[in-house]
Amino acid sequence: MTALDQSSAFSWTIRNGSLSYKDKILLMGILNVTPDSFSDGGNFYTPEHALLRAKELVEDGADLLDIGAESTRPGSEMISADEELSRLIPALKIIRDAVDLPISIDTYKSKTAREALKFGADIINDVWGLLYDPEMAEVVAEYKAGVVIMANYTNEKIFKREGGIVDDCLRYFEKSAEVAEKAGIRKDTILFDPGIGFGTDTKEALELLAAIPKIQEKGYPLLIGPSRKRFVGEILNGVPADQRDAGTAAVSIFCQEKRAACVRVHNVFESSTALKMYLAMKGAENG
Repeated sequence: MTALDQSSAFSWTIRNGSLSYKDKILLMGILNVTPDSFSDGGNFYTPEHALLRAKELVEDGADLLDIGAESTRPGSEMISADEELSRLIPALKIIRDAVDLPISIDTYKSKTAREALKFGADIINDVWGLLYDPEMAEVVAEYKAGVVIMANYTNEKIFKREGGIVDDCLRYFEKSAEVAEKAGIRKDTILFDPGIGFGTDTKEALELLAAIPKIQEKGYPLLIGPSRKRFVGEILNGVPADQRDAGTAAVSIFCQEKRAACVRVHNVFESSTALKMYLAMKGAENG
């Protein structure tokens, strides 16, 4: 793999187009159409509420949307693909008709991914990094979709931890990259997510953030998902999830500085405005 040039513009090829990110990190707005997500479960459960929220995220500065119909919070119960689709497709249909941004689908099931791509999704965001469902990689390749491949450290049957978190992250990515290559997924369609909060403690979360440049030396740009995570709450003296947006915005700025490609957040406005101020000050500093 060729290391990324951290000073140049990147381009993420997705279905029917591409997203470039040179001067500002991409902001992926989270939209959960679930009754039980850890910070906003049930808030946007109906298609109508989901559409209103999607329009808010666009207005707040999102570059793309990530729609999830199954909670992946710690302790959540898995649901069938049919139940996931019954929540997802009605919302996806009306959002796709009304919103002109790329749409990502947060799923690890190939059946859900296939149906979502049929209805106009552009990206699949797989929290198991193509290692859970053996047909997922083939679906992504067939539709030439963009894909987020996340490292997940919560199931030893899928991936067994062996050492430090950064080394384990790199090993996970190597396994996922092999699956992607075998299926014919193009390298320029892939973003990796180091899986902060999925079997990591606060110390490990910070280690992964600090290692963004090292991880990207493997040749893949990174998506970071810090939003309202437990490590933010712990650092901020135990504040609840709905009070972690300022901390999440600080992580977004750090990710911008470290040249990650994308950050996934619930509160796009908070991160967008923080980044705008940060970039203005950096511009003045650099003349």
